[in-house]
Parts: sequence; structure tokens; C-alpha cells
Amino acid sequence: MRKLSEAIADLRKSYEQAELDETQSPSAPLAQFDQWLRQAIDAEVPEPNAMTLATVGSDLRPSTRIVLVKGYDERGIVWYTNRDSRKGHELAGNPFAALQFHWVELERVVRIEGRVEFTSDEESDRYYDSRPLDSRIGAWASPQSQPIAGRTVLVANAAKYAAQYGLTPPRPPHWGGYRLVPQRWEFWQGRKSRLHDRLCYTLDQGQWQRTRLAP
Repeated sequence: MRKLSEAIADLRKSYEQAELDETQSPSAPLAQFDQWLRQAIDAEVPEPNAMTLATVGSDLRPSTRIVLVKGYDERGIVWYTNRDSRKGHELAGNPFAALQFHWVELERVVRIEGRVEFTSDEESDRYYDSRPLDSRIGAWASPQSQPIAGRTVLVANAAKYAAQYGLTPPRPPHWGGYRLVPQRWEFWQGRKSRLHDRLCYTLDQGQWQRTRLAP
């Protein structure tokens, strides 16, 4: 029997579902993103709002993790998290990041790069208050990215803060939103024979410039 490490080299997939034509795509990348995200939701793609967030630490080494987009508009792409986490510390030292959506079932990828800023306290409060109670307590219970002795620590912390705050826990001071302000977008549509479609949007003096890239 062949080793899996050898067999994976033979895995193949022909991408033939759709195309991405620059003559038909919107002139603004946000409109293209909105169209594709809506199609991913309509297609019932698992976790259509899941995106990879890449940051770079002070040691210049990149790290990635999955977060969930919770809002987007002309200002940028928003997610919420513990700001004392590894990603929070890395963004504090280097406020630039990259996001990636991969909708496997639709053979599509969206990549976004830009500067990251805090959302306002009002935005963070509003979203925090909309979360289920267990999630709000969880934001207090988890010292995200810090070593812990075991799961019992989380359970004990959750019980402690549930007793302390009851049904109305306030937003923790270390928890809130981030907004990536895009400076570059790329849309990738899988195509047959690996001749994929790639459209890149870059910001130039306040205007989006659209370019086709070779796959």
C-alpha cells in the first residue's frame, strides 16, 4: 500500500463550475464580494462567513487562524475577538493583516489585505450584547492564547463569571471588534486545465484599479 504522503500527489480536481470575467465583474470589489458571499450563503456552503486571518508577530513570523466575519461595508471587514490573544498582540505591534475566504463547493477564493483598526466601543457593545449568554460569559472565562492547566479552568471560570454577572454580563475590556480596511482584493475562480480566473483590485489615489492576473 502506498504511503498517504505519496498518494496525495496524485489527487486531482477539475474546476468547471463558473467563470470570472473582468468585463462583467463590478468595478468596486465590495460589490463583487457581496455577490459571492450571498451566493455562498444561498448555496448553503458550510460556515460561509469563516475566514482565515493572517498576522505577523514582532519576530516577523506569520500566523493564521479562523475567525468569523460579522459585518462589512465600505469601511472594511469586521470580526470580534479577545484583544489579549496572540492575534491581538500581533496586531497591536503590526496593524496590517490578510484575510482569506475559501468556498470549496463553489471553487472560489477571496483574499483581502489591508490595515487593521479597532471598531468603536459602540459597535463592540452592540455586537457583544447580541450574542447568546453562554458566549458572553465565555468571553470572560477564556484567557485566550494563554496556557491553562486543563478544561476544568474554563469550566470554573465560566461558573464564576455566570454567578458574578447573571443574565447581564458587561463586555470585557479586553474583548472587542477589529476592522480590516482593504487596500487590495483578489478574487479567484477555479477553471478547467488550471487556467483559473484571478481578478485583483488595488487602491490607487482613492480609486479601485482592476487587473487580471495569470493563474
